[in-house]
Amino acid sequence: MSWQLTEDHLEDLARGAAVLGTGGGGDPYVGRLLVRQAIREFGPVTILDPAELDDDALVIPTAQMGAPTVVFEKLPSGREPETALAALEKHLGVKAAATMPIECGGINSMIPLVVGARTGLPVVDADGMGRAFPELQMETFGVYGVPGSPMAVAGEGGEVTVIDTGADNRRMEWIARGVTIRLGGVAHIAEYSMRGADVKRTAIPNTLTLALKVGRAIREGRGKDPVAQLAQALSTTLYSNLRVLFRGKISDVERRTEAGFARGRAAAVSFDGEHKLELEFQNENLVALVDGEVKCLVPDLICVLESESAEPITTETLRYGQRVTVVGISTPDIMRTPEALATFGPAAFGLPYAFEPVEARLCS
Repeated sequence: MSWQLTEDHLEDLARGAAVLGTGGGGDPYVGRLLVRQAIREFGPVTILDPAELDDDALVIPTAQMGAPTVVFEKLPSGREPETALAALEKHLGVKAAATMPIECGGINSMIPLVVGARTGLPVVDADGMGRAFPELQMETFGVYGVPGSPMAVAGEGGEVTVIDTGADNRRMEWIARGVTIRLGGVAHIAEYSMRGADVKRTAIPNTLTLALKVGRAIREGRGKDPVAQLAQALSTTLYSNLRVLFRGKISDVERRTEAGFARGRAAAVSFDGEHKLELEFQNENLVALVDGEVKCLVPDLICVLESESAEPITTETLRYGQRVTVVGISTPDIMRTPEALATFGPAAFGLPYAFEPVEARLCS
């Protein structure tokens, strides 16, 4: 059933989206401010359950791409994704019936809401990653047959580029990444245009509703045990398994902006000094090792939470001395098929580990 998203939803939604973004997907505070401004100016946003979509309705997802670290110094105006959408509509010669996120994340769950408020388009309650990934071909849309191009890329100065690589989503990513770098390291995009029937077939459903539920659970669990509250909230969803991987203090962070990504590693030491955690990330957390043993691995979610509040910490805000709880969360089955793992499993990131579900690793 469709519902109206208002300013009152934004704090919980941004927090939950940042958890599901597994360290990436952009800054939740910036995303929340952009949507708040758009709602105050244009009114609430209609959130549409994918089951309610007409099979022939054209849906054009919108997003931000680039290195999350850049957004701290290069804040978007909020008009860029609307510009990208309009450019792609013009190229296709047809208007969109709705927009949709391409991923979960602190900003990328929010960008379509900005577009929805500014244009009046409904936003479909689904996305193509069920978390955040750093590259555009890493979408369940593409895994199950929807081409990403033609896509439109818009810059802050009104620049627009349309990229068409046919069904080659990897080449689309490569060209779009180069354009984004030349636009200053961050850009806004419209891509993976599809009909409602393809949304129902290829998308992870109801992830905006899930993000809202996750953010609310953490808030309501404060003063008690917010991680336990989060685990309970997830237990009846497609993300049903949460495991605590590590508790301790960040002891080192190495981070660089390279080729349009934020890449690096973070290390932590347990509070008793007996155990060590190592995280590797490319925008998002990819692998968590405890004392050299893999405990959670992409595409499962690795989420770094502030120990007391369980507020999610993104890879660009990791700092020495932070007290953290690191959790692993299982992904939906649609993201664990052989086709999906070939696109965004460990090998796709050059990691020398075989995927094993987080719940199996910790039970073995």
